[in-house]
Amino acid sequence: MPRGDEVVAPEHLFIVDSIPEGARVLDLGCGTGTLLAMLADRKGARGTGIEIVEERVYEAAAHGVTVHHGDFTEVLPYYPGSSFDYVVLSQTLQQAHDTLSVLNEALRVGRYVVASFPNFGHWKARLQLLLTGRVPVTDALPYEWYDTPNVRSLTIKDFRSFVIEHELRIVRSFFTGEHGRVRFWPNLRAVDALFVIERRAPAASNGALQ
Repeated sequence: MPRGDEVVAPEHLFIVDSIPEGARVLDLGCGTGTLLAMLADRKGARGTGIEIVEERVYEAAAHGVTVHHGDFTEVLPYYPGSSFDYVVLSQTLQQAHDTLSVLNEALRVGRYVVASFPNFGHWKARLQLLLTGRVPVTDALPYEWYDTPNVRSLTIKDFRSFVIEHELRIVRSFFTGEHGRVRFWPNLRAVDALFVIERRAPAASNGALQ
């Protein structure tokens, strides 16, 4: 659970609000387990995390949450199908080398996927690229091209197109800017984006078999 002086990220508050009481949650790249601790405390969620950085695993254990040390792209295939209600990819989707494979596995083991990522279409990034001709470095995208953990550069429009192309469905969305929640023109104004997605239900047959 966050300390009394710790600022809770708006993204975490949205995730907590989106996940129902008692849900089974798998957090991929869970860091120090702050989100899982919040979900357990506020929603009675049964949470498990996977984290590759060993020091963060120890901190997560101090939060009282269950976290496995490892690369989630390697661990995910070992979970049985429908093991969880929600699978969380908080600021990790853009770091996956095989995005489609990760999402397919996440939607195999969970009913819903909660995915968030930095929006590379934010106006400051666009302006920097236009004026300097160099890869943007902003508060939201603080890395140089040679040391960034991000292997994908995507925008909100890119992700929406991806969802349609791969027959997924957006259940909820949430966008944040430099001064709070963004409701209009998110692809231009949002610093971060968060989506809750699921597989699209198969279309019902309209006619009887002949």
